[in-house]
Amino acid sequence: MRLRHVYLALCLPGLALPYWKLVPWVIVHGLNLSLLFQELFATRIGAFFGLDVIVSAIALFVFIVTEGHRLSLSLLWLPILATLLVGVSLGLPLFLYLRQCQLDRTAAR
Repeated sequence: MRLRHVYLALCLPGLALPYWKLVPWVIVHGLNLSLLFQELFATRIGAFFGLDVIVSAIALFVFIVTEGHRLSLSLLWLPILATLLVGVSLGLPLFLYLRQCQLDRTAAR
């Protein structure tokens, strides 16, 4: 299995697992962002994970933009949107997939 296929395969749990927990919460509470953040930061351990993901997402955005421009990648908006709508769990493997496809094309020349 090629590395790009591993990254693409990781997109599936990166999408499914977070939404597996989010969708039932949204069904009960709707898109109540203030309640979402209130519950996220209600405990120290929740705040730990919330802040960790926020910092990771910011670092990922910097990586996507800099590495994406360095390699002249197209569709850079896609992993950024995936990160905003789902999280780092989808945005990172999606970006690594796009990056690896470009690296594979470059190596084939």
